[in-house]
Amino acid sequence: MTVPTASRLDTLKVAATVLGPTLAGGVIKRRPKMMGLLEKMQADTNAVRLMQDLRSRYRAPLVELAVPGRSFALVLSADEVGRVLAESPEPFSPANLEKRAALEKFQPHGVLISKGGERARRRAFNEKALETPQPLHHLTPVVQAKIQEEVAALPAAGTLDWEQFAAVWWRIVRRVVLGDGARDDNTTTELLDRLRRSSNWAYLTPRHSGLQERVLARLRGHLTRAEAGSLAEVIAQTPQSDDDDPASQVGHWLFAFDAAAMVSFRALALLATHPQAREQALAETPPDLPHLRASVLDTVRLWPTTPAILRDITKEIDDLPAGTGLLVYTPFFHRDDQNLPYAHSFVPEIWLDGRAQQNPALVPFSAGPGECPARNLVLMVTSVLLAALLEKRDFLLTSGQKLGPAHALPSTLDNFGLTFSVRPRR
Repeated sequence: MTVPTASRLDTLKVAATVLGPTLAGGVIKRRPKMMGLLEKMQADTNAVRLMQDLRSRYRAPLVELAVPGRSFALVLSADEVGRVLAESPEPFSPANLEKRAALEKFQPHGVLISKGGERARRRAFNEKALETPQPLHHLTPVVQAKIQEEVAALPAAGTLDWEQFAAVWWRIVRRVVLGDGARDDNTTTELLDRLRRSSNWAYLTPRHSGLQERVLARLRGHLTRAEAGSLAEVIAQTPQSDDDDPASQVGHWLFAFDAAAMVSFRALALLATHPQAREQALAETPPDLPHLRASVLDTVRLWPTTPAILRDITKEIDDLPAGTGLLVYTPFFHRDDQNLPYAHSFVPEIWLDGRAQQNPALVPFSAGPGECPARNLVLMVTSVLLAALLEKRDFLLTSGQKLGPAHALPSTLDNFGLTFSVRPRR
C-alpha cells in the first residue's frame, strides 16, 4: 500500500489545529489556565472536523505529514488503529521517540519507554503487581475502606471544587500505592508534578537529574517500607530483576492516577447531570460496579486523557521507513459523529452491550499488548470512589457547563473549572 503524503498546507493545519492545542494543554501534566482557554475555544471540535476532512480527501488508512527531518504519519481509519495497537511492540513500538524524550525525565526505566527484553520483563512485573487481567485486585477490600475513610472527611454540604477533590484523591492514591505512611506526603507528589511539568516540553528543557533523583529516592523510601495493605507490599513480594527499577514503574502509576483524577471529576459531573445514569449507579453495590465502571470508560471516551497515542515503526511498512512515527488522535475516533450516533452523548451502555468493543478505535486505555496495565485497578478505584461520593451526597453542577442529556456534550471539558454544590442525599 502506498501511503499518500499530506500537502504542506494540510500539515500546517494539523500542527495548528491538532498538535498545537494538544501540546498547549500539557500532554504529561495539564496546564489549568490553558485547559480553561481550550474549553472556551472548544478546541477539539475543530481538530475532529479537520481529521474528518483529511479522511474524506486522502481516502487512506494513513497519511504521511510533510514534516522536515522526521517521517511522521496520521492514522485515519478505525481498522488501522486496531492493527497498530494489536501489533505492538513489533513492528509498532510504544517506545516512540517523542514519548521517550518526555517520560524519561520522571520514569527513566518505565515500561512505556522500554524496548526488547527490558520491556518484556518490566511489562510482566507491572502486570503481576497490578493483577492486570483481574477485574478486582486482591487489595480491593482494603482500597474500598481507605476510600470510604477519605470521602467521609469531606463536608456533607457546601461546595466541591477541583482543589478540594484533588487533595482527597491524592491522599487516597498515596495510601493505595505507597501505604498509609505516605498519606500526607504532599512533597513527593509536588516534586513529581514539577518533573512532569518539565516533561511537557520534551526536548526543549534539560533533564533535571537532581530533582529526578530526589523523587525516585523518596519513592524508594516508601517502597522499602513495603507497608501492609499497599501496592508497595505487593511490589516487595513480586519477582523482579535488578533493572526493573520499581520506583520508575510507580512513577508511571502515579502519572496514570493523575489522569484518573481528571476522569473521576468529569464523571461526577456527568452523573450529577444525568439522573437516570445516577440512579443506575446508586442501585449498585460495591465493589462490583459495572455501570459506574462503564461510566468511567465513557467519560474517557468523551474526553480522552491520552489524546495522542504514539508509536514508532520498527521496520519499513507500507512504504514508510523504519523509525516513522505514528499518531492516533483519539478524540477524532471517539467523537467521530460521521460514524458514531452517540458521539456527543454520555452512553455508558455501549461498554456493557458490546457496541464499544466492536469498534477498534474506541481505546480509553489504549489496546493490545500496550494497553494500560493498570486499567482494571484504575476502574476499580474510580468507580468505588464515585460510589462513595454518591452514597450520601447529592451534587449539583454549578460551574455552568451544559452537560445534561438534552445537550450535545462539549468536545473539550476543563476538569479544573468544574464546581459543585453539595448537600446530604435524601
